[in-house]
Amino acid sequence: MLEVRNLTKQYGNQAAVDGISFTVPDGRVTGFLGPNGAGKSTTMRLLLGLEKPTSGTALIDGKNYRSLPSPLTSVGALLDAKAMHPGRSGRAHLRSLAVTHGLPASRADEVIEMTGLTNVASKKVRGFSLGMGQRLGIAAALLGNPQNVILDEPVNGLDPEGVIWVRNLARHLASQGTSVLISSHLMSEMSQTADDLVVIGRGRILANSSMQDFLALANNDRVLVRTDERDDFARRLKERSVAFDAVETDGLLVQAPTRDIARLGVDAGVLLHEIIPQVATLEEVYMNMTRDEVEYQSGEFAGQPTPEIATGTPWGTTADKEN
Repeated sequence: MLEVRNLTKQYGNQAAVDGISFTVPDGRVTGFLGPNGAGKSTTMRLLLGLEKPTSGTALIDGKNYRSLPSPLTSVGALLDAKAMHPGRSGRAHLRSLAVTHGLPASRADEVIEMTGLTNVASKKVRGFSLGMGQRLGIAAALLGNPQNVILDEPVNGLDPEGVIWVRNLARHLASQGTSVLISSHLMSEMSQTADDLVVIGRGRILANSSMQDFLALANNDRVLVRTDERDDFARRLKERSVAFDAVETDGLLVQAPTRDIARLGVDAGVLLHEIIPQVATLEEVYMNMTRDEVEYQSGEFAGQPTPEIATGTPWGTTADKEN
């Protein structure tokens, strides 16, 4: 289990992390979300003993990182995929880590196969693509078969197959009792991977809950209605002061409970051939929560809604393809 208690990190007069507390329990995937500059990287560095807290504690299985007898078997981490000797092969990099931590060299080959690097394991790291470097960094994190795993933007540079692989890996690790902390800006991926969420902004906790409870923060009384008599139904909605937006040629996105909309259709004599409740997305709830916490405010297009397809579901995000 990873545990943060009243953790604070000051740089001069600036608090990068400001008294935050949360836990990452065993057997769960916890998504660690927040805008750039929110304090996510600082928190992970504090957990891994790379920074010293101003106050508070960051614990791994109840111990400070520097007091762990065998760090690599307690916690594996991917913070910077480029933090490796460029002149070594991927296999040599992993074997050197294994030897220095008292692990058998054969473990390097096991994680190479696990991460799909078998065909490039003898290639020098300087020739690795971004996606290959990410896979090697994940392999290093898994080398000690640790009880806790911390991954910072693990799907950066991976192709769609790689993104799905990381998702399945995180779920598998959790099913084996591992605590998994993943920092990511890909909301679509987090919604399919995380059991719990910790959201921070400007160094403070904004949310700490299960995924289900987090999504429940949104007003979910939105329904996509389709009818061949859209204009007539829109007029009835306007008469009842019910908020709505037009969607395509026959659709309305209505802010009201499904039962009320169905009743209104009956009373108005309008045939509604589709009534589809709209569930708030992680991206929508997250953006509403963090809009005042971002370090840099974008100009044009900032805060505009994502285009919707016919079902009212936002378009997904495509990961960068590996070279």
